[in-house]
Formats: sequence, C-alpha cells, structure tokens
Amino acid sequence: MQVLKFGGSSVAHSDAIKRICSLLEKKPKGRYAIVVSALGNITDQLIQCGELASERKNIYKNILEKIEIRHLNIIRELFPITYQSHLISWIKKNINDLESLCDGIFQVEELSKRSLDKIMSFGELSSSFLIAEKLKQFGLDAICKDSRDLIITDSQFGCAQVDFITSNHHIIQFFREKTSEYIVLPGFIGSTLENETTTLGRGGSDYTAAILASAISASLLEIWTDVSGMMTANPKIVNQAFPIKEISYEEAMELSHFGAKVIYPPTIHPAMKKHIPIQIKNTFFPIDPGTLIYINKNTNISQPVTGISGIQNMALLTLEGSGMVGIPGYSKRLFEALLREKINVIFITQSSSEHSITTGIHETEIIKAKIVIDNEFSKEIHQRRLDPLRIEKDLCIIAVVGDNMKNLHGTSGKMFSALGRNSINVRAIAQGSTEKNISAVIRKTDFKKALNTLHEAFFESPPKQINLFICGVGKVGSKLMEQIDQQQNYLLKELKLQVRVIGLANSKKMYFSDHGINLSDWKENLNQKGINMNIYSFMEKVWKFNLRNSLFVDNTASEEMAMTYDKFLKNGIGVITCNKIACSSDYDHYKKLKTLSRHFKAPFLFETNVGASLPVISTLNDLINSGDKINKIEAVLSGSLNFIFNHFLGKKSFLEVVKEAQLKGYTEPDPRIDLSGLDVMRKILILSRECGSPLELSDIHQKSFLPETCSNSSSIEDFYQKLHKYRDYFFKIRNEAEKCKKRLRFIARYENGGASVGLESVLQIHPFFQLEGKDNMVLYNTYRYAEQPLIIKGAGAGAEVTASGVFSDIIKATK
Repeated sequence: MQVLKFGGSSVAHSDAIKRICSLLEKKPKGRYAIVVSALGNITDQLIQCGELASERKNIYKNILEKIEIRHLNIIRELFPITYQSHLISWIKKNINDLESLCDGIFQVEELSKRSLDKIMSFGELSSSFLIAEKLKQFGLDAICKDSRDLIITDSQFGCAQVDFITSNHHIIQFFREKTSEYIVLPGFIGSTLENETTTLGRGGSDYTAAILASAISASLLEIWTDVSGMMTANPKIVNQAFPIKEISYEEAMELSHFGAKVIYPPTIHPAMKKHIPIQIKNTFFPIDPGTLIYINKNTNISQPVTGISGIQNMALLTLEGSGMVGIPGYSKRLFEALLREKINVIFITQSSSEHSITTGIHETEIIKAKIVIDNEFSKEIHQRRLDPLRIEKDLCIIAVVGDNMKNLHGTSGKMFSALGRNSINVRAIAQGSTEKNISAVIRKTDFKKALNTLHEAFFESPPKQINLFICGVGKVGSKLMEQIDQQQNYLLKELKLQVRVIGLANSKKMYFSDHGINLSDWKENLNQKGINMNIYSFMEKVWKFNLRNSLFVDNTASEEMAMTYDKFLKNGIGVITCNKIACSSDYDHYKKLKTLSRHFKAPFLFETNVGASLPVISTLNDLINSGDKINKIEAVLSGSLNFIFNHFLGKKSFLEVVKEAQLKGYTEPDPRIDLSGLDVMRKILILSRECGSPLELSDIHQKSFLPETCSNSSSIEDFYQKLHKYRDYFFKIRNEAEKCKKRLRFIARYENGGASVGLESVLQIHPFFQLEGKDNMVLYNTYRYAEQPLIIKGAGAGAEVTASGVFSDIIKATK
C-alpha cells in the first residue's frame, strides 16, 4: 500500500482538484491512502475570519459568505447537477458550524488556540471531502475518512504532539477493516481523547501522511507539491539551483532544519523509522523525477555536498566570562532557561576555553531570551563573574549538508575560502559530530551572495559568473562594451566565464539591471532609463547588489573616481582601471590600495596605466617575482607624444599634429596632460613604485620642452593659441634634430632609485629611433638581461587597445 499526500498549490481550488484526480486516475491498480491539505489560500482566509471575530468586527460574516460562494462554485464546476445536492448540504452545514463558532468568539472577544484549530480544520476537511466525491464520480472505489478519528494527540493546540501508540492502533484497525482502493483523509488535523480538534503545526499535512505510512508500513510515501523535489538551494535566490535526485534521510532532515521548506523534519522521522522511501513530486510537472529520500542513496564520492540551505533573521546570544571556566552547569542552566520560555535554539557553539557559549535563535525571540537569561544569571553578572548577555542581530545561518563530507578532506576549506574571496565575514561556525553539516553565521545582507557563492563552489561546473560595474563609457568605455559583447560567446565556450555588466555610468547618468545590461542597446538604456549619476549613490547601489565575483571598472580620468578604490577593495570588490591617478597619487595611498587588495583578496589591476594593452607592468612583476633585479628602465611611454613627433614632418605645424592626435583619440581629453609630460611622469612613477622605490610625483626630474607660457595656459583653447604662437620654436627643435640625423623622442628613465622624463634626440642605432606611429617601447635592463635589454614594443595609445588592456585585466581578475 502507498500513501500519497497532495497540497502546496496556490491555484484555484477546482483546478487543483481536477489535477489531483487526474493524477490518481493514472496510478496503477492498488490501494492508496490519500492525504490532502487545504488547497488554495483558504487557510489564510479561515485564520483571518477567526481573528476578525475576536476583534468585535462583523466583517467575518462577509468572509464566510465568500468561502461558501467559492465552494458552491467549485461544486457546480466539478459535478453534474444531479450530483450536487448532498455536496451543497454538506458545505452549508459546515459553514453554519463555522459561523456559530465565530459568533461565540465574537461574544467572548477572545480567539483561543483551541478555537483557531477548529476553524482551520475546515480547509482540510472540505478539500478531502470534495476530492473523495470527485473520485467516486469517476467510478473509483473511494471513501473519505476523518483523520481526527485516527490521529490522537495531546491538547497542545496549534502544534499538538501525537500519541503514536494510540494513533497506530486506530490506523491499523481502520485499514484492516476498510478495503476501499482510495481512502482520502484530511491532513494537518487530529484530535484529543476528548474529541477536541487539534492541528499538527508547520508541515502538518506531510506529517499526517508520514504517520499513516509508518503505521501501515507503506511501500512508498509520495509528497505531491508545487516544486520538483528538494533543490540544491533555494531556487528563488539561486537561479542555478537544480533538483536533488536522491538524498538520505539525515541529509533531508539537515536541509529542512536549515530552511528547505519542501519537507519538514517531523515528516521524515516516522518514515525513517520504518525505512519507507519518500518521493517528492510536482503536481504541475508529474513526469519530473523529483527527489527520492531513502536510507541507501547512490553515493557520489566526488561530490561531498548534497545541498545548501539557510535561515534568515537570526540573532546570536553570547554568554561569557571568566567565572564559567572549569565550573560545570552553566550550559545546563542556559538551555533550561531558554526551554522554560519555549525558545528554540537553532545554533550552538562553545569556545574550547569554556569562556563563552554562543547560541543562535530567531530574532523575534530576542527580548524573551534576554529577560530569562539575565534573570537566571543575575547573581553572576552582578558579581562580575559573567558579562551581561551580548546580543548580535541582523544575522543569518548558512549550512552546507552532505553525507560524503566526512569522506573527503577540504570541504570546509573550500567553503570558507569561497566565502572569504567574496568578503563574506563568518561570525560563528558549528559542525555536527557526524560531519554531515557545516554551519556558519554571517550577516543577513550577505545571505543571497553566500548562497550563490557556495552553490557555484560546490555544484556549478563553469561558467563562472562575473559581475561588472563600469564607470566611464567614452571612447575607451564604449570600445570595452563592444569587445565584451563580441567575446561573450567565446568566453562562455572557451573560458567558461559568463560576464555580465550590472551597472553602467557616465558623468551624467547611471543605469543598473539585476540580470545584466543588454550590450546591444546599452546607450539607449543609459540615456533613457538612467538616473542622475553620483559616485556615492553608485557605490551604494553596488553594495546593495552585493553580488559574488564583482569587479569595478574605471575608464575615466576622474580624480574623484580614483579616490574611491579603497572603498571597493574593502568590500571585496576588485578594481580594474586605466585611470593613472590612484597609482600615481601619494605613495602612502598607493601602498594602501595594494595592501587592501591583498588583505581583502580583491584584485587591483592597472596594466593599462602604462602602455595601454602592452604587458609592461605584468612583465616587470614577473621579472621581480622570479628574483631578477631591475638595473635600469628606459621607455617611450606616450603613444600620443610619439605619434606627434613621428608626424611632425614637412610643413605641418606642431599645433596641427597635436589636434590630429587628439582627434584620433591618442591624447588625453586635455592634451596639456600629454604635452606637459605629466602623463609620462605618472607612468614612470608607477613603474618605479612597482620596482619598490617609494617615489612621489614631485621626485620625478622633468625637462619640459614646452615654453613656460604654454605650460601655464588657462584653458585648452588658450593652450592651442600659444602653440600656434610658438610654431617657429617647435620647427627649430625638429630641424636641429633632423640636421644631426636624429629623431625626437620623449623618454622616461628609472635608474638607481630615481626617475626622470624629457625630450631627447636619439641616433639611428638606438632602439627608439625606429619607433613608428603611436608605438611605445620599454627596455628592461636587468641582472638577467644585462647584455641586451628585454624589449616590449607595440601600440601604446588608442581607445581600442586601451579597452583591450582593460578587458584583459578583467579576465585576469577572474582567476
């Protein structure tokens, strides 16, 4: 014999009944005990009805009228006219009984748990009655039996405890006497020996089915609900969650204890006692395999974790003090005090020094817990042997569960390293003695992030999801967006990376999308749907998203933006930037950013600060990290200046070439930064610092080639006017170099801990002589490369190559 439980549907009552009866019709011939919970939202209506009656409001009669009309409509929809009269009579009689009960509550102005149990029982009674009648109409051998005649409980109304000895006797006797193929019973309800209606608490209908299955030693217990089994995580929070095909009783209990609401722990106990398999199925998708819970699941040794779950709105209570050390009885007194107030302890951990005990409870019970614990230990607290109870709120528990965790080392390490990489601070830890559960207390705001992080770590083979927040969508930023869009399929297929742009901003607008911005129409969305840009509002939005594997990408030249990097790094969000201001700011600030990156395990990558997409910084770091010593660096680091001096030919004026470079995007928006040498100074400063020299920008020796009045220009237009004024001066510099068969190059040098920049003329034998267009070149003269320097050469300016360098850093950061 099998036991089937149906419920969990929030659709219209008649649709649920049709679906259930259709499923039962397709079952193989045999005997079935069918347990039914209240379908639709009728339980909520019944509770509301009782509460309104206790508040001296006659509105409850309107609710009863709506309930009656709803049931009458269901009867008319499901049954032919000739079949309706006795069904309508049954419904009306029960509605009348409900109204009489509510009238009594109205008179005494009090809703007791006993009365509420009786009111709520109507939902299960009506559902089971109508399903049994519908089965009869199909010509099936079906009867309806009131569970209150079989399941006997104590008088703890609202969450009654079952008398299994008496209940089992009644159940076995009934099923021996009745030979009907389909026996339909209401779930959730029982009765006392005095025939008072009781309810079995949360998950009571499933529990009813398990009680019946255990008593009759059923071959299978099926729980039909509105999800396709137990999931690896809550699918409303983790989109990648999937059903667990097989799970042990113990794993199912652990997951349900920590918030997996598909099935509740009391349901599992009776079935586990008799080794009865439990199958969880979906009434909407009956062909789905669902989840099978039983004692000998097929184990996958390589997969230590079966599921991840959690409980929100938790609080930690910590009792500590030197007076606890070596003194027995403190734990006993603490838990007895909580027991007296019926406060459920969800989490326990104790320091090895016996100096403290920490327990986790639901936030709603904080006040009760504090009062009872303070009273219990008032003497010790007064004598300062114990500290006053410490309470921490806004927490949650996240738990990884699996039978195989004890067989594979490194599970806890994998869990905590994944959380650490995403800056999720663990407040407390507990692991069961069976090693089937590792629980961690974290901030409530990190709950979604932690679930997704752990699910990715334990269940998801690539792709790995990367979430980008990008500021700056000018020339470089637009090219970056274009490149990400072009490469998305490649990254997914070859590198198993799913790159999503979650936030986007320019100087005026910012735009965000929970599931990723469509890169084909991002400009329209930013302009039309974007809100006013403010860097602090932007950061608040990033914190609020709190997504795993998050990166902040700065494509601007903004000093204000550069000064926010520390805040991102402190929140575990990596920073990718082509903005040179942060790394060329005060040395202490530069070191702080590098330290924060290491401390919070958040990547801080700025390859494009020097040489656009050329591997200048990464090569330097590789040399140093492998033990090489940097003797000297010589470099042409300005693609814009190199372009300018390579194209400063013939009759073209210096001004004309500068404007051409700016038009092609080779210079900064303000070309004075390039021509003053400031841009190159910042670059050689960054290289010097990466070599270990604590230089400041003011320490860089600069030999400017611009006339002083040009350097002091008040605006870009003023600067251009002065360049035109000094056109002969620039022709003279060029002609003198050409006369000596030399070429002009703006060179940066680092040697013996010092650095300099300036315009020089180089002979044909020098590597810099042949530099064309906007190319950069860096010569690393090191201990290993003493005879011939290590040369890095290539395009060092331009939106496309700079964007590709930023993109490359994004991919590096994912590793």
